[in-house]
Amino acid sequence: MKKAKKPTKKSKKRVQPKQVTRMSKAARSPIAEGARLYALAGRPAKADFVKVYGPKGPSMTWVQRAKAGVDAKHFQEALKAKS
Repeated sequence: MKKAKKPTKKSKKRVQPKQVTRMSKAARSPIAEGARLYALAGRPAKADFVKVYGPKGPSMTWVQRAKAGVDAKHFQEALKAKS
C-alpha cells in the first residue's frame, strides 16, 4: 500500500513592481496639442488624410499639414471639396 504524499509548501516568488516612466509636462504638451487638433478636425480617418493631403498625409504633423495649405480648423471643408 502506497502512502499519500503530504502537501508541501511552495515558496512564492516575489513580484517586482514594474517601473513606470512618466513624461515631463514639456514632453506631453505636443502630444496633447496634436490630440486637440485631431478632435478639432473632426477625428478623421487615415483615408481622409490621404484624400486631402496625399499619400504622405497620415504621417505628417499638424504643423506640416497647415503649411501644406489646410489646417485642422478647415479640414472638414477641404474634405468635402475633395470628395
